[in-house]
Amino acid sequence: MAKLSVIVITQNEERNIERCLRSVQWADELIVVDSFSTDRTVEIAKRFTDKIIQHQYDGEVKQREHGFAVATGDWLFWIDADEEVSDELHRQVVQAISSPDAKDGYYIARKASVFGKWIEHGGWFPDWQFRFVRKGKQVSEYQEIHGGFTTHGTKGYLDGYLYHYTYASIAEYLRKMNDQTSLHVSNKLKENPSINVGWHKIVLSPLSYFLRMFIVKKGYKDGMHGFLLAVYSALYTLLVYAKTWEYQWRVKEGKGLLPPITNLEVQRVRTRLS
Repeated sequence: MAKLSVIVITQNEERNIERCLRSVQWADELIVVDSFSTDRTVEIAKRFTDKIIQHQYDGEVKQREHGFAVATGDWLFWIDADEEVSDELHRQVVQAISSPDAKDGYYIARKASVFGKWIEHGGWFPDWQFRFVRKGKQVSEYQEIHGGFTTHGTKGYLDGYLYHYTYASIAEYLRKMNDQTSLHVSNKLKENPSINVGWHKIVLSPLSYFLRMFIVKKGYKDGMHGFLLAVYSALYTLLVYAKTWEYQWRVKEGKGLLPPITNLEVQRVRTRLS
């Protein structure tokens, strides 16, 4: 019978890790790739598995690849520490790996809790994520943020929910926004190295994003939570373009040190300031 390896990456996730690992303890193998957590993350994880790798964080995709490299299962399933597998998704995963007609990889329906509320509009749900693949069939897609995997083989969809407990509060969203928008600059420049960021991008792109998310994709149906999420998502967009402009301007004018836009650079700055 085919076996399943679940890979989880962590860094100071003591608030979430027990819920996450408990939801996948039925798997044949649990692998935790930890970025030298300083809280109780590893202590808690040891209650569920002895396969814990510690590796300095070098990007989401590379961290998962460290787990993939030691996985012994026929299938790979990867989740974040702030996610939880529903009972229905558990059943669908087991059925998939047991089926003679199984695809090579699967997208999974993710549902997010933001500021304490499950978000169902604004383009946030269902948030289809490619998370489940035959070992050896995965193809890495490297980015500094929001990187992932795909497969050149056949693909299917599982609609059992993967619950995502993201941004428990507005304060947490704002705290993470600075690092994430810096990393997003790297994505922008990779997609289009010659991107021209003028005032129109910085002003109009956030406004367009807000209207699309709140009006077109009906974020207003999530009430105040939907409104605030649209506002802060627009602010996120503004910061990405503003930081992209700053980076390009500093390169062109030779104005001092360049802002950090990679995981390693952001980690160094965070360490220096801590």
